[in-house]
Amino acid sequence: MAKKSTKSSNMGKTKRSTDSIIEDAIARQNTWMEQRRTFASRFFHSLNVFAKPNPAKKNSATVDGASNPTVTASEQKNRSVWRAYWFPIVCALVVIFVAVWVAFIRTSAPAVVVVPAVPEPVVQAVPREVSVPTFDIVRIDRSGAVVVAGRWLAHQNISIVMNGKIVATERTDSRGEFVYAPTRALAPGNYTVSLIGTDPDVKSDDQVFLYVSPHGYKNSVSLLMTKDGSTLLQAPKLVDGDLVVSKIDYLDNGRIVVTGDALPRLRVSLTLNDRYLGFARVSDHKHFGLGADVDALVPGNEYELAVRLHDGDGRAVATITHKFTMPQPTGDSDTFYTVRRGDCLWIIARNFLRRGVLFSIIAERNNIENPNLIFPKQILQIPVEE
Repeated sequence: MAKKSTKSSNMGKTKRSTDSIIEDAIARQNTWMEQRRTFASRFFHSLNVFAKPNPAKKNSATVDGASNPTVTASEQKNRSVWRAYWFPIVCALVVIFVAVWVAFIRTSAPAVVVVPAVPEPVVQAVPREVSVPTFDIVRIDRSGAVVVAGRWLAHQNISIVMNGKIVATERTDSRGEFVYAPTRALAPGNYTVSLIGTDPDVKSDDQVFLYVSPHGYKNSVSLLMTKDGSTLLQAPKLVDGDLVVSKIDYLDNGRIVVTGDALPRLRVSLTLNDRYLGFARVSDHKHFGLGADVDALVPGNEYELAVRLHDGDGRAVATITHKFTMPQPTGDSDTFYTVRRGDCLWIIARNFLRRGVLFSIIAERNNIENPNLIFPKQILQIPVEE
């Protein structure tokens, strides 16, 4: 029984506490509403001052009328109305003035726009340097077949020319792209690839030199030749440790030039069919170039070219062997060389033209004013015919 009375007393306390909270909230709300009513009453009372005439002024007007018998009752009434409602009347006049100014004064006369006469469209021919076909990809695939991709004007016929003969004609798509990919493998040898449009005068400015190796696509070379230099599209993978052969040139003047990278200041030697041709030192920038005269290479005969890297004691520490079948020369009179750090025109002329004193020929062909100043990655056009 004692427990029940304690529970009921606790419940009563909780209920009274909740009621007090609610009563406090209602009291605060009533106070807030009373404040709102008071503020609204004061606001409207202040506005009512302009609507009601001032009793003091009305009495003074009456006294003035009594003292001045010439002022009529209508005049006194008009004066009282004007004094009571002068502020709303002024506001209305200002609003009317602004409306008239915006509607009539501020609006200016519509501007007269003179549209010049549009001449008839003139169809102009596309400049030749823009409309000539260009190469994107030229390479030898695993099967030994060539893949030629490029671009020109959309929906146009374009012919692929190899060694001066048209081998295929493709049509460009809506984006101006075309692909030539025959299934028949190319015979080993040298090829010069160019493009020609439906108009025989529209020819590609660039050409691609292809060397198809009889030992597979890994030893084949694709070189894009432009007026600004050459770009290697596909290079043979000739690597043995620290010795890397990046390019082998077979020149029409009976000279072989090998360029690559190796350890600095070591010696690189060159042999053809086990016949020693010469050596060169690797520069401090790990680059070497080695040129040597060879006997007349017979087209169709197989040769073996070996490049060896020697240590300080003369021992061969790396060897790259390149077997090739001598192709029929294409008749190209120039080759291209990319300058590397540590190169000079004298060494380049010695490698390509047999004698370093012929560096002036290279300088003249490439419009080099100062033969002692060449830059890495500069493309040099080298005339190999003397």
